[in-house]
Amino acid sequence: MQIFGLLGNPIGHSLSPVMHQAAYSHLLMDAKYIAMEPEVSDLEEIITEAPQNGISGLNVTIPFKQDVLPHVQPNKLAKRIGAVNTIDFSGKKPIGYNTDVAGARRSFEHHDVSLSGKNSVVLGAGGAGRALAFMLSDEGSDVSIVNRTESKARSLSESVPNSTGYGLSSLTELLQDTDIIVNTTSVGMGTDISLIPETSLHSDLVVMDAVYRPLQTRLLREAKDSGALTIDGAWMLLYQGVEAFEIWTGKKAPVSVMNKAVRSQL
Repeated sequence: MQIFGLLGNPIGHSLSPVMHQAAYSHLLMDAKYIAMEPEVSDLEEIITEAPQNGISGLNVTIPFKQDVLPHVQPNKLAKRIGAVNTIDFSGKKPIGYNTDVAGARRSFEHHDVSLSGKNSVVLGAGGAGRALAFMLSDEGSDVSIVNRTESKARSLSESVPNSTGYGLSSLTELLQDTDIIVNTTSVGMGTDISLIPETSLHSDLVVMDAVYRPLQTRLLREAKDSGALTIDGAWMLLYQGVEAFEIWTGKKAPVSVMNKAVRSQL
């Protein structure tokens, strides 16, 4: 039996186990997906001993996407971003990937959104924020990174081409000339709040929220009411999982099955 899993803390909210297990069942794979909630001090031991414990691959979620970097060999993209969310143990050394990039890109593609030449605002400068900022920049967007701690946003912007870092106090002004808004913070997760003033939303915007509990966050509800195109967080969850599944197994992921499994829980 192949064993895959998830590292995060807390992970009670995660739908990765349901999504991946649905894929294994559909393809009649002898595999299971387990969830682990370690302390940061446990990560080195878990990753080092994973192969001898029969683990073929691990996903990594909040708050460990940067903490695992010293314990894996990141591929070029993950190293550039500075965050890992997928680890593959099929080689001599554990290889770290960042499938959040593919997850975000495919989410926009699924909704027929062109990114080139657009002005984008990314809320948050953590693991997901880093992935989104690099992806949008690579696709030809000018990126404004907004973070509660302005120095963190500015630090990230120094690594991301065509980007600038700001604090929250600049947000309202930035939104006056924005085409795409992406929330990668936890704001809205289990709470009915939004960082974006409702008065800044309009029908020419594309608004994506990485939060998927609830599926329709206050940000997405208000954006939809304004006529904006909205992309919920389950799409990014789905497509980053699809990418991880294909890295680990070499099989084509059953995307529709995985999508149905995720949305059945929301």
